Amino acid sequence: MQIDEIFEADKRLKKKKRTTPLLNSPFLDEIADKQIFIKAECLQHTGSFKFRGAYSAISSIPIEKRKKGVIAYSSGNHAQGVAFAAKIHKIPATIVMPQDAPEIKINNTKDLGAEVILYDRLSESREEIGQKISQEKFLSLIPPYDHNDVIAGQGTIGLEIARQAEQIGIRKADVLVCCGGGGLTSGIAVALSNFTPNFVTRPVEPEGFDDVVRSLEIGERQTNEKISGGLCDAIITPTPGKLTFPLMKKYCGGGIVVTDEQVMKAIALAFTRLRIVIEPGGAVALAAALFHSKKCDNETIIAVVSGGNIDPDIFKKALETI
Repeated sequence: MQIDEIFEADKRLKKKKRTTPLLNSPFLDEIADKQIFIKAECLQHTGSFKFRGAYSAISSIPIEKRKKGVIAYSSGNHAQGVAFAAKIHKIPATIVMPQDAPEIKINNTKDLGAEVILYDRLSESREEIGQKISQEKFLSLIPPYDHNDVIAGQGTIGLEIARQAEQIGIRKADVLVCCGGGGLTSGIAVALSNFTPNFVTRPVEPEGFDDVVRSLEIGERQTNEKISGGLCDAIITPTPGKLTFPLMKKYCGGGIVVTDEQVMKAIALAFTRLRIVIEPGGAVALAAALFHSKKCDNETIIAVVSGGNIDPDIFKKALETI
């Protein structure tokens, strides 16, 4: 992955993506005892950063091949991103989703015009299902993170952070990123390493699903014991990506692990203090900024809030924590 690829993705995404804001609240600064800025990707199309990578990948497919359609597998946010990007391109999309994905994400994906195929993540392989359908129907497969054009699309967030930080005078910062397979984290890390060498990109994961954090500590890809059942469904992956891990190993600082309780409090604080709605998987970076700020090297922290597609019942429970 080269910075030029991120620039090319940025050009393809021009006038398609939303430039999301950097938000700040003195109340959150007080909790962390540091200055915190939130990169609100929950305000992106389809409610998550995933639209960037999906559109970047689809727009890079040769036109004749693209017309046949695309297929992706996802627990929800990549699904919606691919479905919407495919709709913009006026091509068919098929999405393989786990049966236990949040109902709101399944319904949103269908409403965006995609065909949804459900599978059991405990007994079936989404990769095998996706590959089989791709070959049978000649569809272009767009994986959620291990794909150069997807990583490049997510890296456009790093470009925006660099530009916005310069505008408000941030010279040093720890950039905390919600991390699953590593597409978002690695893309941002590559972008920031080229423009803001005093910024440290750190992956953040939920307790019990900390494969990236452990992998960075050991230097080799590690695997989670569980692959389902966590609160933060959007970022539950078995192991770091083959493409993403070398990038994170080269460009990232140490990772941070947060508890479900801290995630729920972060969701509530984001709503009460910033009036934004974030989902558990999209809240882990903010949880780390609020409750693990001492693990960061700098006095300024930028937390990437990666998604806002939360189940109403979970949102209600989160608000009851404060």
